[in-house]
Amino acid sequence: MAARFSNLSAVNKFFDLAADRLNLSSEMRKLLKSPVREVKVEIPLKMDDGSIEVFIGFRVQHDESRGPQKGGVRYHPKVSLDDVRALASLMTWKTTLINIPFGGAKGGVICDPKKMSSGELERMTRTYISRIIQFIGPNRDVLAPDIGTDSQIMAWMMDEYSKIYGYTPGVVTGKPLELEGSLGREQAVGMGIVFLARELARDLKLKLKGTKVAVQGFGKVGYNASLLLEKEGCRIVAVSDSKGGVYNGKGLNVNKVKEIYNKKKSVGSYPEAEKISNEKLLEVGCDILIPSALAGEIKETNARKIKASIVIEGANSPVTPEADRMLEQMGVTVVPDVLANAGGVVVSYFEWVQNLQQVSWEEDYVNNNLMKKMISSYREVSELSKREKVSARVAAYMIALDRVMKATKLRGI
Repeated sequence: MAARFSNLSAVNKFFDLAADRLNLSSEMRKLLKSPVREVKVEIPLKMDDGSIEVFIGFRVQHDESRGPQKGGVRYHPKVSLDDVRALASLMTWKTTLINIPFGGAKGGVICDPKKMSSGELERMTRTYISRIIQFIGPNRDVLAPDIGTDSQIMAWMMDEYSKIYGYTPGVVTGKPLELEGSLGREQAVGMGIVFLARELARDLKLKLKGTKVAVQGFGKVGYNASLLLEKEGCRIVAVSDSKGGVYNGKGLNVNKVKEIYNKKKSVGSYPEAEKISNEKLLEVGCDILIPSALAGEIKETNARKIKASIVIEGANSPVTPEADRMLEQMGVTVVPDVLANAGGVVVSYFEWVQNLQQVSWEEDYVNNNLMKKMISSYREVSELSKREKVSARVAAYMIALDRVMKATKLRGI
């Protein structure tokens, strides 16, 4: 039986590859890997039927050398402390690579939000915040949505914090527009992927128009990436959700797929396509593959079945270290998660800035600034990758590690 994929082991493996290139000392490696703080809380909840359940929640704050911590909160049955540690670490490298003044953090609650009522979710969310409230704040740790959480949950989090400290919109991002959320936030990750796809196409002398794209995952990232790439002229040949996917080599109509998904809670009912599994979606004939579901989906057992020439990681850690090495040997261009899905945290940063300054930016202004951040970071990674003859992932980690190391030394231990 294959060993269970470890997100933390994967992130640390990529860390070590970059640290080797930078000749980091064992002491500095230990310091940069270690979280600043880990919080585990019990969340007692009275369910709608009158019974009492106790949920477990986490908040891991990885680094604070370059600014407040920043990271999402995940509601999912498979949340674990190790996964939260890995995602907090990854967020440190992501915010540092994209060069915004945050360190990484991540939170999670072990629950199944799909089986909970709105009232249960609200009560659980408020209790979670009350249990970690002394560790968060606009200048300490800023929360955001992730898998299983949305703008409504962010509104409850902000309100619970504001009961103690007064109206404080900057404690969370990804809020509704009515509560000082930012225009452009909903499509931010997908928009960032489009900006990167344009740059890649230019570098590789490809035309996006007519390019075949397969997208695993049809949540906020997968849907928006599909929709925006379709507008660029790409042919979206396959999409999937947790229940499976659909494939049509001539292309899908993304808006029609979304309409069916909203009605049936699955893309599988789309009529003009062949039903496929999530596993098979990764292997369909396409030019660009965007894994936007869960971690560890592309692994040693299926990496050689990938037919795409470009993989853009919409999810966090969708490619294992072993598979990453195999894809590199196959000549597949991989845009790593630490860059590819950074659009979300960039626009979260913009939202935080707007909250602190009590201003509101137009959507075009948000998107133009996002484009500048994504392109400049892509260029830095591309240039270092060529100069050092390393993969884009190792180059991205090298840039991030070097910046955090310098900030840590300057501030003192």
